Amino acid sequence: MVVSMTGFGGGEIKSSPFGKINVELRSTNHKFLEIVLHLPEGFLPLEERIKKAIEARLRRGRVTCVVNISAAPASDICINQSLLQKYAVVLKAIEKQFRLKNDLTAEALIRLPGVLSLEDKGVNKAAAWLKLEALLARALNDLVQMRRKEGRALAGFLKKGALKIQSELEAVHARFQKAVKNKVSRLASDEERANFLKDADIAEELDRLSFHIKNFLQKLTKDCAVGKELDFIAQEMQREANTMGAKSFDAEISGMAVQLKSQIEKLREQVQNIE
Repeated sequence: MVVSMTGFGGGEIKSSPFGKINVELRSTNHKFLEIVLHLPEGFLPLEERIKKAIEARLRRGRVTCVVNISAAPASDICINQSLLQKYAVVLKAIEKQFRLKNDLTAEALIRLPGVLSLEDKGVNKAAAWLKLEALLARALNDLVQMRRKEGRALAGFLKKGALKIQSELEAVHARFQKAVKNKVSRLASDEERANFLKDADIAEELDRLSFHIKNFLQKLTKDCAVGKELDFIAQEMQREANTMGAKSFDAEISGMAVQLKSQIEKLREQVQNIE
């Protein structure tokens, strides 16, 4: 089954004590599997688990995973008592030394650097993962289904294109046989005919291109990641079409070779979207 590399999946749940948890997955074309994570602060320990869950379902593509949690973890107010006491001693000494009026207040003291801070109670990562894992699985299912749906459409386009190339190739073959026969009949000697056939014979290119087309069509039916293989086959098809055009002695065949190369290039462009 042909699978596209582009797609989207997401989901959202409300769960105490985390509040609202949202997961979004987006995938685009890439030579390999590249995973980019955007996680809330403090959730870095879950990074490897999320990556493994994605790697278990996808083979290629640049996958961006965004996790949002709307409710912030609760915090406690902390007062640094020892630092506060030092501030008070120093300030009283300054007041005494310079005979300043005593303006020390609680409000003034807690504004001093380091006295007051917020202590994050933290989030239970194990409990968070249980919620996030189920949501991530749902998002991955959505993403995979979208990639498969788009892959089916791509497979139809590629099959249609390959069959069109196959049909055009048959026309080239028929034209080549006719053109060779006409050309050879006008040559005076066996040596001339031999030299001509050596330089202008494209029978091998036609056979190899025909083989590559059949192989391409066969790969489209495979139930595995075939993007790299299809790209390689399309490159070989392009190579044979280029050689065929370069060796051609007939203007009509040269024009048909140009058409073939154009059709193959269209296939290659679409193959880049396949996992």
